[in-house]
Amino acid sequence: MNSCELTMAVTAFANAIAAKLESPEEIAAVASVFVLLGDAMAAISAQQILCQLQHDKEKSC
Repeated sequence: MNSCELTMAVTAFANAIAAKLESPEEIAAVASVFVLLGDAMAAISAQQILCQLQHDKEKSC
């Protein structure tokens, strides 16, 4: 899947979810959960990268 296909799929997913919700407040609440999920995953990934870099640095000494 290329970047254009990915963004189109995510947009379609967002539209499908929003269509099932009853108010702008519900949409905002669900959106905030997905933002939190993305931020948590980014933090996990960054921590894993830092740990791997530290591990690689220690092996070379």
